Amino acid sequence: MSTTKKFTVEKIDYIYERLRTQITSNESSITSQSYVFFIIGASGDLAKRKIYPTLWWLYRDGVLPKNISFIGYSRSQLTIEQIFENSHKYMKIQEDEHDIYEKFLKLNSYISGSYDKSEDFENLNSKANKISHQVNAHRLFYLALPPNVYESVSELISKHCRAASPGWLRLIIEKPFGKDLESSNKFSQHLNKLYTEEEIYRIDHYLGKEMVQNILVLRFSNRIFSRVWNRDSIAGVQIIFKEKIGTHRHGSYFDEVGIIRDVIQNHLMQILSILAMEKPRSTTGEDIRDEKVKVLRCIAPIKLENVIVGQYIGDKKSTDSERQLGYLDDKNVPKDSTTPTYAQIIVFIKNERWDGVPFILRAVRSKALNERKAEIRIQFRDVPGRMFDEELSENNVEGTLARDELVIRIQPDEAIYLKINTKRPGEMNFSIEETELDLTYNERYQGVKLPNAYERLILDVFMGSKINFVRSDELQEAWRIIDPILAEIEKKKLQIIPYKFGAIGIREAFDAAVKQGFIYTRTYVWEDD
Repeated sequence: MSTTKKFTVEKIDYIYERLRTQITSNESSITSQSYVFFIIGASGDLAKRKIYPTLWWLYRDGVLPKNISFIGYSRSQLTIEQIFENSHKYMKIQEDEHDIYEKFLKLNSYISGSYDKSEDFENLNSKANKISHQVNAHRLFYLALPPNVYESVSELISKHCRAASPGWLRLIIEKPFGKDLESSNKFSQHLNKLYTEEEIYRIDHYLGKEMVQNILVLRFSNRIFSRVWNRDSIAGVQIIFKEKIGTHRHGSYFDEVGIIRDVIQNHLMQILSILAMEKPRSTTGEDIRDEKVKVLRCIAPIKLENVIVGQYIGDKKSTDSERQLGYLDDKNVPKDSTTPTYAQIIVFIKNERWDGVPFILRAVRSKALNERKAEIRIQFRDVPGRMFDEELSENNVEGTLARDELVIRIQPDEAIYLKINTKRPGEMNFSIEETELDLTYNERYQGVKLPNAYERLILDVFMGSKINFVRSDELQEAWRIIDPILAEIEKKKLQIIPYKFGAIGIREAFDAAVKQGFIYTRTYVWEDD
């Protein structure tokens, strides 16, 4: 098809070209102004796997300011060569990229120091001034650190590492942003004493994913959707996160956090707010974030009957040794732990648009499910009237038409598809079957490079765009919604349901969704082992 070919004939760089233009327009003095990007926690896993590779890709693609330097900082006694040795396998360097990679390496340096001593951060500041040759170089600090040192590091950066005017400072903070509402508010108050809200970038990498960003365009640029995006047409919404990653070797960290804090309170709650918010006045960061906060404030307290939590157990019959291990078999996890590895929470939004529509948030992070997936399933209400009852396909066991569903697949293999009913080809009567109108990105946009989430978000920080970052009042509302559930789990008032490695989920969770009116058909019908 010619419409497809136009995307594959040449490599499309429109995303990056737009970013180059934006950076240049935002910084009129870009040719003379210097930038310093600090990786605080440079020896850690996040820096090794995500931050350094992302900075390399952005430099390689020519979208970073020209006068830029990178400084790694951590407590480890390392050299910059050792830092890059640890990161090398994640860099994905091609044969023809070695020359530009060498140039990138020369822009990097490393300094070791503590996370709680003023003199070490004064030393870091001197290093930055020397490397950039400007005391007013713009400075970006990425805190790739454990949360227990956030407060001391953020305080020392503000005191000792600020650029002289007109240079600005931007602080990038990784989740978790607290453990509960109280600790989150305490940390926000700490930051507010040291930084303006414009200087703080709370990063949730899910907001940088292609399909999450596409929700705004899908909703507000297509009349076909804007007219039906409400309680009159939509019966229910599922936001699903499944990850085939075991907690073994990371059990001590996961047991402190759990699946609700790790995924639902941030990733899924952010997606929900974008799906459900009213139309913003513009695409500016504050207008969008205002609407996200408004819809979060409309979420009613969650009833315990609408919460299902589970914890995976080993499949002792399996010949795979890894499959035989349950969550509590991790030596780093307390044997009486009630930390969920599976959670489903059903929330209701008490406003005119969504009253009565269940939003089902389901998440699991373990090797206990049979697939890796993140998707949104918007199920539309039944067609009124029953004109096709006698003509329904024998395969439709419910005896009614399957509901239309709009599915947005976030990962893997980005896609948008609409499940609809059509006449089965070749049949002489009105034999009906369910099919899809399918926009799968790797088929439709062949050859188009999609920046990953960290690439998008780090570039947003350079440009000063706050659209895809979490504001303090958003954070407060998300914790306000989730905090009571966490308290009940800690009091052990919620039953932790065991489920085997490789299971499709928890039967009680499916039943709870059905009770709220969500209908499962065909391949989505629960089948017991």
